[in-house]
Amino acid sequence: MTETSWEALRERFLVKYDSFRARLRRRLGSDDLARESLHETWLQLARPGSPKPILQPDSYLFGIALNVAAGLRRVEARQASRLEIDAAIDLADEAAGPYEIVEGRFNLEELERAIRELPQRRRVILLAVRIQGVPIQRISDELGLSRRTVELELKRAIEHCAGRLGRPVKKRFGFGAPESTKEQEP
Repeated sequence: MTETSWEALRERFLVKYDSFRARLRRRLGSDDLARESLHETWLQLARPGSPKPILQPDSYLFGIALNVAAGLRRVEARQASRLEIDAAIDLADEAAGPYEIVEGRFNLEELERAIRELPQRRRVILLAVRIQGVPIQRISDELGLSRRTVELELKRAIEHCAGRLGRPVKKRFGFGAPESTKEQEP
């Protein structure tokens, strides 16, 4: 079939429709995707004029359907699934309510009071490490203290604040400082 028109391809498509659908279903693993691909292929064949000569019209038509299926899969992959949409709708509103806001403000005021109660050196160390993220070694160098002394002062400051807030101090497992207090690479 060297001389081909879109009309001839549409007729060939209708004759081979069931065969194309079965092949696509096996290849794609989905009858719905196979039918949708064939529908879109039919729409692509509804154009005026004549295509270039086609030696194997069945392969040509099946190739169009495969390309359409690939495009449909790309579009589907970009869209949120029904489960994702349902999950987003069902998300609980995590915004703080009036009670949580008041409790948070109270805890912040208590923490500020506890920090003000600390001796100056402990207060400086606590704020530098936990608020500003300054590495312990740098604080040690700047204050002229041993690293161990800075670590002990930090530990005592945290214990004091936790005690004032009525919260337990989380004990770290293993050796070394917590990640936020380790020396950072330049």
